[in-house]
Amino acid sequence: MQPPDKSSIRADALKKRNAIPEAQRLAKSGEIAARLAAMRQFGAARTVLLYASFKSEVDTSGLIRESLEAGRKVLLPRVAKDGLEVFEIKGPEDMEKGVWGIPEPKRSSRAAGVNEADVIIVPGVAFDSAGARVGYGKGYYDRLLANLEHPVPLIALSFEAQMYNNKLPVSGHDILMDFIITELRTIEARKHGR
Repeated sequence: MQPPDKSSIRADALKKRNAIPEAQRLAKSGEIAARLAAMRQFGAARTVLLYASFKSEVDTSGLIRESLEAGRKVLLPRVAKDGLEVFEIKGPEDMEKGVWGIPEPKRSSRAAGVNEADVIIVPGVAFDSAGARVGYGKGYYDRLLANLEHPVPLIALSFEAQMYNNKLPVSGHDILMDFIITELRTIEARKHGR
């Protein structure tokens, strides 16, 4: 029997994530945000690259607001023709609905680069404890993160329902996460190896 491919894992993980009732999803998102805030790597960061959550993703609206209130520079991605562009936002007034209804920085925001970030928070659909990530299938984050010129902590936010015990399939261009935070644990992915 062949191991599952990325598209079937993606479908399974999205089904599980979408099945989490909204109130539970918000409560679990709060627990994940608290775990992230307690991390030394996040606490020391002056500039954070976050993502604006959409649909059933781990809710990042509080993280974005709290990071701005703490005086951090907040960078967010915007979908472009061939990948993601990064912009700095100063507040909710710098946001608009973008591709697929995902909140994005307005083009009038300051253009930034992935290399400005001290820490990068990454969304995804499925994860394993060794840091493998299955995204939405477009490769946007893998291409963006491939432009990093120096090591930056890559932290994925995930519900436990999105975690897989078996190692996920990894392609040569896939970028592994350093940490994965769920509502129950903070996983130092590199310790689990591949």
